[in-house]
Amino acid sequence: MGDKSRPAVYSIAAHRGFADALVAGLVPRYAQDDVGLARLTLLVPSSRAARTMSEAFVRHSGATGLLMPRMVTVGDLDLDEALGSLLDPLGAQDIPPATEPTQRWLELAELIRVELSEQGRPALTGAARLRLARDMARAMDRLLVEDVAPDDLTGEAVLTMLGELSEHWKNALILFARVQARWLARLKELDRVDAATRRNMLFERAARRWRDEPPSAPIIAAGVTSASPALAKMLRTIANLPNGAVILPDLDLNMSEAAWDELGRAGATEDPDGEVFGKKDALTHPQYHLKLLLQRMGIARAEVSQWHRKGASAAPPQRSHAISSLFLPPQASQSWIDLPADKRRLSGVKLMTSATAEEEAQAIALIVREALEVPEKRIAVITADRALARRTAQHLARWNIEADDTAGQPLSLTPAGRLLGLLAQLTSDGLEPAPLIAALAHPLVRAHDTDMRREWLSGLRKFEKELRGPSPAPGFAPLREIAAKAGTAPWWQESEAILAPLCLSDEAIALANALDLLVTASQSLAGDRLWAREDGRALSALVEDLRLHARAIGTLVEPGDLAKVLRDAMDNIAVRPPYGGHPRVSIYGLLESRMARADLVICGGLNEGSWPQPPGADALLAPGVLRALGVPGAEFRIGLSAHDLAGAMGAPEVVLSRAARDSEGPALASRFWLRVEALLGEELAEAHREAAIPSMLQRIDRDPPRAPAYTQPAPSPTKQQRQVKISATALDRLLGDPYQFYAREILGLKRLDPLAADPFGDAALRGTLVHDILDNWHKARIDQPNLGLVPFAEKQLREKQVHPLFWGLWRPRICAALSRFEQWVDEAAREGREVIATEVWGDIQFEGVTVGGKPDRIDRLADGSLAIVDYKTGNSPSAAQVEAGYALQLGVLGLIAGEGAFTTDDGPVNGKATAFEYWSLAKKKSGEFGYVDQPVKTAGKRSGLLPEEFLPTHERHLRHAIAKYINGSDPFTAKENPDYPGYTDYDQLMRLEEWAVTLASRDEDNAA
Repeated sequence: MGDKSRPAVYSIAAHRGFADALVAGLVPRYAQDDVGLARLTLLVPSSRAARTMSEAFVRHSGATGLLMPRMVTVGDLDLDEALGSLLDPLGAQDIPPATEPTQRWLELAELIRVELSEQGRPALTGAARLRLARDMARAMDRLLVEDVAPDDLTGEAVLTMLGELSEHWKNALILFARVQARWLARLKELDRVDAATRRNMLFERAARRWRDEPPSAPIIAAGVTSASPALAKMLRTIANLPNGAVILPDLDLNMSEAAWDELGRAGATEDPDGEVFGKKDALTHPQYHLKLLLQRMGIARAEVSQWHRKGASAAPPQRSHAISSLFLPPQASQSWIDLPADKRRLSGVKLMTSATAEEEAQAIALIVREALEVPEKRIAVITADRALARRTAQHLARWNIEADDTAGQPLSLTPAGRLLGLLAQLTSDGLEPAPLIAALAHPLVRAHDTDMRREWLSGLRKFEKELRGPSPAPGFAPLREIAAKAGTAPWWQESEAILAPLCLSDEAIALANALDLLVTASQSLAGDRLWAREDGRALSALVEDLRLHARAIGTLVEPGDLAKVLRDAMDNIAVRPPYGGHPRVSIYGLLESRMARADLVICGGLNEGSWPQPPGADALLAPGVLRALGVPGAEFRIGLSAHDLAGAMGAPEVVLSRAARDSEGPALASRFWLRVEALLGEELAEAHREAAIPSMLQRIDRDPPRAPAYTQPAPSPTKQQRQVKISATALDRLLGDPYQFYAREILGLKRLDPLAADPFGDAALRGTLVHDILDNWHKARIDQPNLGLVPFAEKQLREKQVHPLFWGLWRPRICAALSRFEQWVDEAAREGREVIATEVWGDIQFEGVTVGGKPDRIDRLADGSLAIVDYKTGNSPSAAQVEAGYALQLGVLGLIAGEGAFTTDDGPVNGKATAFEYWSLAKKKSGEFGYVDQPVKTAGKRSGLLPEEFLPTHERHLRHAIAKYINGSDPFTAKENPDYPGYTDYDQLMRLEEWAVTLASRDEDNAA
């Protein structure tokens, strides 16, 4: 292929379309009538690239057909791909086998444990140790790929800079070096090598064989851009073969020498012992890794020839010149000033900005839908944002366009992985309500039989409703009681039998045994459905591999770490969809998009943090250490993502898309996007804006018929429906907001508490918690008169398993107030005041209606009259609020005490109530927590009811409410008194926001 007096190295410009242009050149040169291209061997970077090439050969051959070449993958460590059989033949007995990745991971974790123990450093938890082992394995691979020997870690280049490192980096380097030494000794025992080492050895073996005995059949390396030294040497050998060639994607041959030199050393240095990567090297430039590859191949850029063919879907040649200008390094970018408009124009490229990520996905889907109207037009959506990819696929589904995300999704997010992860969470965290219900309600549970699943979910929903509220105490016993209350005891018995083996002690358990328990429980719930689809098969492979090596090595984990360990393992496995999507639509990640070609390419998510993604710094080796070892820094990957974008922009039509806001707030445009805008300039940038599609988004959905204005609801139930009881706490609600009373008492709608409800953020639950503590304390003091309230309260809070924030922030306040409560109770007892009942029910018949209530506490005063006490966790109602009819509970309870009775185990309690008190845990102005207030007008109060008017006024309010709503026919108007400070539980039911504005208008009209 060409003049063999020099190496055969070619570059296919971005606008030509790599795969199609390559095929267009290979077929006429190597195709033979009898065998087609069967004699040709094509080295490609990955399995995905092989599929892309196959599709290109099929397109080129059309209906005639063609014997395709033998395609061999170089294998991508990032994708966990193996080498093809040509490079890794079965007969390669002179090269030791590679250790299994899972075995290495688990053994490294054990070596880390041993090393930390010998250094006297604190031990890591199982999850942290395994996570560190994974990071260490990646760092080892990184050094091995770059051909860095273990001894180089103690070489002069590293030792001379140790003084510049912080203690953290020094300790990390020492740990890495010592664990690596232990691992190398272990490899020697096993007579194995690391996978990266074996790859290097196989590359060297192939290069040596081809140099010694050049093959007669042609060998072409296409699209391989990895710059590892061993691979670069093999590529140089291929380029020197009589029938060999190396074909690179989009090496910029038009870049000036000054700009090329500005990229930096890229592996070349005049000093043999000097750094091969300078601090000012442009690692983020899209041409940097290609310059590094050429340096390691020993090829000058001038020796690279332009490929002589182009693909059927090539873009205009001017596009490559514009892309070259777009990515010029900083100093060379000054040439933009003198660049004429026709050289800056990106014909066929559109810029699209959406308001949000959701709108961006919808806009992309609309562009795809429009493009599919053109026969045979191929569309590719490329994005590093998997959430954007999923949204786009969902929007395409509205038109029955099935476009699967070929980058896949983490195994932990798939149905099979999610079920196993939830069960592991129950093992780690105990029977927490949320994961418990999520696991038992998982779509795979009892999915093999529709009737069985219906029956299962029926029991689950009853159990879940009873479970809602604060978390029960640990263990199965409280859950059995809840199931009994819900009437689902048989259902829970079956569930408990499945879950019981997962409740382990705190002692470490063998990881293999823990996996056995999880798999048994998963299969008991889901049966064979767990393994039926692609995610189940991936989960099966993971479990078997992990279980096999964990059992052989004896890996132990604490039950509390099991969920984290499995989540980390599953996050590293991508589950890709099976074939069967739309033949002309593809959604790619950045790795999958390399070498892919389409007539229209949409690059989505062009924001910082997405494209490019932030470089992940090495957790063990400082940037200076990597530079001293001759390893490119983390920013190197930004250059790769820039090259991915440059390649994508070579399509005939390109749409660059971003969202102004993401889920976290305003988003920063990608540095690549900003360079495009800067190159185009303001005037050209506006001409390249995609305006039609965003403007259509507002009109894409048919406008629903305008709903009639919703007026302030005022339901009027029948006379029979109105015959309900009135509780002491409901009277002010009935008068202040009748609709709330209607919804709760007549419709029977009550607020549904969340699972594991937390009193820290819920005032009602907080009040219930404090009321229970005080009620239980008063009852306990009957047998233990000296029982202290604060220790008792803390014990109750521990048993309730309150949130750590509640324990840390609310407990001190509550206990400070309760301490004063206890003091006041004891002082009152010495003055003849006695607590005679707490939380007891009483009622009366008033105007033919049952009126009932439950006081927090009833005291017998020294004169024989009663005191009604109400506990408040917040501020108590003011005397003015009581006078206005907004807080009538105490007065109603006083009426019940005087005209009815409260039922206790010792008989009825009744009598004249003369004292009414609020005992609040809130902070006083003096800074102390806890105070007592009376809702009557006493000395020092300017408003409120006089003591002698208190009960008559409440009786009048009660009579008015019964006459108007219970025995009357007035409607239960929502927010009849807007000033009433009621609850908001029914605001959505009454559709408050739709008509609340009319209240303000009405008030303004009344004021006028």
